[in-house]
Amino acid sequence: MTLTVTSADGSTIAYEKTGTGPAVIVIGGAFSTRQSAGGLAPLFAAHFSVYAYDRRGRVDSTQAGPYAVEREVEDLAALIEVAGGSACVFGHSSGGLLALEAAARGLPIARVAAYEPPYTETPGGYRSVQEWRADIEGALEAGDRAAAARSFMRGTGADAASIDAMANLPWWPGMLEVAHTLPHDLALLGDGTVPVERMRRIAVPTLLIYGGDSGDWAGKAVEALASAIPGAKQVAMQGQTHNADPATVAPEVMDFFREDDAR
Repeated sequence: MTLTVTSADGSTIAYEKTGTGPAVIVIGGAFSTRQSAGGLAPLFAAHFSVYAYDRRGRVDSTQAGPYAVEREVEDLAALIEVAGGSACVFGHSSGGLLALEAAARGLPIARVAAYEPPYTETPGGYRSVQEWRADIEGALEAGDRAAAARSFMRGTGADAASIDAMANLPWWPGMLEVAHTLPHDLALLGDGTVPVERMRRIAVPTLLIYGGDSGDWAGKAVEALASAIPGAKQVAMQGQTHNADPATVAPEVMDFFREDDAR
């Protein structure tokens, strides 16, 4: 069942709720929708009330005005209020960036976990994140979502053959449906460096995870974040990549979210 909440700027944010127990909000990364949490949500729902949502401008969620990171933080604040005024938050990729930004800005987050927040100063094939974002925005301004999606994937390090293969998969049209929001993901990334001073403001327990088989950037990003966030825990999941197995990720995250209950 699709539910909605109104964000501070009037945008409608669509979400689904499953399970019972303390609230957990799941935030997806680039190209994701609330259905993208389908692998994790049932596992979390065994112990938690799970909220998965369409980030602003995607599928059933609207966007009332120009994009800003602050508006996405407000969207999350609206969901936390619906969830009872406090929640644990899990974010994947750029969803992890958003989760950490929200925690740094003091939202009522009990615990925050992020899987491979993609901080990197050298996106594949580009001299900077700014150049990468400009290429994507140029394609979108020209009305070419496929070119924007390809540019995004090239910046993540995917080669031409891999991108061509992805474009032939059944879910490619769904990716193009939300490709106009790719600049939002790069806005969260900033210049690609970890915003150390901002991350130092995070005052809640924080779990940072990366896949042992991911590129070097993933471990470096987590290490830099862990150095900045007071008391942050970092975990390397051997055999996992950026698209990790939910059955491997979920137990680690759930144990972390339930640590207060075990005391």
